[in-house]
Amino acid sequence: MSDLDVRIVNLEPMYVASFLGFGESPEEIAFEKLNAWASPKGLLKDRENHRLFGFNNPNPSAGSPNYGYEVWIVIDPDEVESGEDVDIKEFQGGLYAVTECVVPKGFFDVIGQTWKALVAWREESKYRCGNYQWLEESLPISPPDTEFVLDLYLPITE
Repeated sequence: MSDLDVRIVNLEPMYVASFLGFGESPEEIAFEKLNAWASPKGLLKDRENHRLFGFNNPNPSAGSPNYGYEVWIVIDPDEVESGEDVDIKEFQGGLYAVTECVVPKGFFDVIGQTWKALVAWREESKYRCGNYQWLEESLPISPPDTEFVLDLYLPITE
């Protein structure tokens, strides 16, 4: 994967609504929670202003099929009414090396392979590892024969 297409992106600070899933398929759990909260508000219809990010939280551990996945939807804090049962976070943003990851139907291993290639790219670049959250952005596109498409965000510093 030496031909990995990497772009450098400065991700601006943002407010997010956060949803956590835990188990053998925590992504599904987290996205179900997000959908239940965001769909009635119409937020998922405007993916340009309401981008979706996710990451393992906690990471998988050896010997256990369970791990966590946290998913964020970018929001305007005014979109949340007081008393709503949702965790709002302020993300400070940062500098990232980003590459696209197209996940073919049934081939989820490509995500880990692409992360490894992106880390290898960083190790050979002028950049060092940044000390903030690794992210996977769910893109609102679905080419034929794909599960989904992600942008992988690897934190970097110069």
